[in-house]
Amino acid sequence: MKTEFCKVDEALSILVGKWKPIILLHLFNEGTLRFSELKRLMPDITQKMLTKQLRELETEDIIDRVVYPQVPPKVEYSISEYGKSLQPVLNVMHEWGSAHTKHMQEKRNRKNLEQSY
Repeated sequence: MKTEFCKVDEALSILVGKWKPIILLHLFNEGTLRFSELKRLMPDITQKMLTKQLRELETEDIIDRVVYPQVPPKVEYSISEYGKSLQPVLNVMHEWGSAHTKHMQEKRNRKNLEQSY
């Protein structure tokens, strides 16, 4: 892969952030969710940040947003057909993240052992 043609930065720009992977995880696991349900699943996210993250994912065609014409308004979010192509990528990233966490813990343990001698 030639560096001038590398699109890793493009992929990361869509996924980067504290909340987007968590939003996607909930939508992959739970299916279609209303805004209030997503907010309840992520109590530490602000309403403004959740709205922003959802809009960005919708703009990139990763999620679908359906608004039902009723009072009060009902809005549902789900993974788009195109967004489903991210699942294997997120799975690999999760596996790598888990392996990296284990690697770093082992490294800290070795360092602590060396310092105790």
